[in-house]
Amino acid sequence: MPEVVEVLVDGGKASAGPPLGPALGPKGVNIMQVVSAINEKTRDFAGMKVPVKVIIDPKTRSFEIEVGTPPATALIKGELKLKSGSGSAAATKVGDLSIETAMKIVRMKGDALMGTGMKEKVKEIVGTCVSMGITVDGGKDPRVVQKAIDAGEYDGKF
Repeated sequence: MPEVVEVLVDGGKASAGPPLGPALGPKGVNIMQVVSAINEKTRDFAGMKVPVKVIIDPKTRSFEIEVGTPPATALIKGELKLKSGSGSAAATKVGDLSIETAMKIVRMKGDALMGTGMKEKVKEIVGTCVSMGITVDGGKDPRVVQKAIDAGEYDGKF
């Protein structure tokens, strides 16, 4: 029966200290190998807290790393270097997300998004911008961009 250790680490900066080291110590795995594997897998999430599962086989002391992804809002804020979204999304805009950056966030989220293809997943990320007070692709309302994606205006970028 595998043992699972779930921790929240800084992307690309896991260490043998708390919370990881004390949780892994009694499990008999090589902590530095685990830390190195986590840092490799979370490098793209630098500056963000990332949920990580370490699945350990107690017989062989082998391990597997599963990395969760931060919420889309956290990724958008990280890419735009924002501390928070707008307190009044309809009236105050706090940033502008490019389609290319939305595609980067889609790649970071992977299968955690509901869409079946890049186009649908980008629409999900763009939709998140509505409630955050963020414009898309040069100051456009995110809902307008979603309609433009549906109309095929961005097909060349996907």
